[in-house]
Amino acid sequence: MGACCSIHSSCCWSSKTKSNHQNLSDNDDDGSKKLRDPSVGFTEFSLDQLRVATDGFSSDNIVSEHGEKAPNVVYRGCLEEDRLVAVKRFNKSAWPDSRQFLEEARAVGDLRSQRLANLVGCCCDGDERLLVAEFMPNETLSKHLFHWEAQPMKWAMRLRVALYLAEALEYCNNRGRALYHDLNAYRILFDQEGNPKLSCFGLMKNSRDGRSYSTNLAFTPPEYLRTGRITPESVIYSFGTLLLDLLSGKHIPPSHALDLIRGKNFQMLMDSGLEGHFSNDDGTEIVRLSSRCLQYEPRERPNAKSLVTALTPLQKETSVLSYVLLGLPDRSLSSKETVSLTPFGEACSRRDLTAIHEILEKVGVQGR
Repeated sequence: MGACCSIHSSCCWSSKTKSNHQNLSDNDDDGSKKLRDPSVGFTEFSLDQLRVATDGFSSDNIVSEHGEKAPNVVYRGCLEEDRLVAVKRFNKSAWPDSRQFLEEARAVGDLRSQRLANLVGCCCDGDERLLVAEFMPNETLSKHLFHWEAQPMKWAMRLRVALYLAEALEYCNNRGRALYHDLNAYRILFDQEGNPKLSCFGLMKNSRDGRSYSTNLAFTPPEYLRTGRITPESVIYSFGTLLLDLLSGKHIPPSHALDLIRGKNFQMLMDSGLEGHFSNDDGTEIVRLSSRCLQYEPRERPNAKSLVTALTPLQKETSVLSYVLLGLPDRSLSSKETVSLTPFGEACSRRDLTAIHEILEKVGVQGR
């Protein structure tokens, strides 16, 4: 767990951060649900702040799917008031132009939706480039869909994931951020209540000149293979691959899935672990939607708004909370009660200045 600092501690840094607070209503003009906390804004952090929050970018706090081997590593961190965040640290050569990085980060930071794991800040310090987002404590769609332990993800939850993701894409479209890079099951995260959210990190490329897709070429939109450029229609293609994931519980190459659909063998796409738990009509509709998203010609694919329209009437068990559908423990305990403090957080909570000084020296904050 990242270093946690008490709001009353002398080591808090709220006076040093630059924040652009926005007035956030419950609903945007396009009807998208917004965050209800009007105090949430975008902050430009210093490298020292994020170093402390992540215990010196400790390997124990890495949450990237590929760990330290990832070119851009994501850490769990903890800011003041025990606020958990995800900190993405880019390769030092990824964004050489600091102004371009800040412009991109601020544009993504302007977005605020309950369907996103929102970007709350960034850091541009020397050759260091970092993004700071809301932390989602309940793993990724990949974990729950492909690597489940007790039982497969329920059909109602899979439909909810599809709808919430479509709503997230529609919101981004309406706010002028239609491009999403490398949309896949690792980009869907689950919050404290088990609600699925789209990671904001995919709204920025991994580097200024980097590729938009790093996944297997079998899952890459055909037009991207031809031109090397991503379009809004490319994102819809990737959404189609995610629909196949949700339907089958496996990561099936689109070309193979389309062969099965054309041969009317789409029953082979259904997750056998859910047999008897959903109707053939529902399964057929998801197959139809995924097939439309995976059309070779980009102009023949649906847009995000039409996906929301198609997925809304398919929803099941709408009164059941997400954490129940996901099989998570009761979330009635507050996050503060369930968070265990790191040595730095414990030192702050008991105001042990000697211990605080020793830890800060250890992570290299003093004398900078």
